[in-house]
Amino acid sequence: MITIFKAKKDIPQNKEYVELNDLFFNQNTAAVLDERASGIIEKIDASKFLGKYRIQSRFDDVVLNIDQLSAGCKTVLNVLYYPDKVFCLKECGSNALEILYGLENGFVYSDYALIPFNMEKVTVRTSKGERQISDYEELKEWWCDAK
Repeated sequence: MITIFKAKKDIPQNKEYVELNDLFFNQNTAAVLDERASGIIEKIDASKFLGKYRIQSRFDDVVLNIDQLSAGCKTVLNVLYYPDKVFCLKECGSNALEILYGLENGFVYSDYALIPFNMEKVTVRTSKGERQISDYEELKEWWCDAK
């Protein structure tokens, strides 16, 4: 399950924080994509992964460069391929959030609540410690509590 930080100060010093998901994806993740990316790209952007650097768009089946994926899709792929880094969650739409919250591991940050209704379980971490939350309302309350 993913781990969520709601304050930058709570991100451990040994974890790299990535604010610009689009740029990180284009410079790093795009080069390491494999078959794991296929289902995510299809679910989030309704496009078909054709191989490194190419997707088939849902619009008229046009072949596009992989950098044309949505920022939300790129964020999910960044977390999947680099689960040791902390990625900013703010560019994710609800379709990407649903996939992201279902990943087996990874770290994300946002100072405001971004929660899909279908969430199952996440780990939340602050300077006071960490715990698991498996309820939408409880996660919303945690995010809204004083930092």
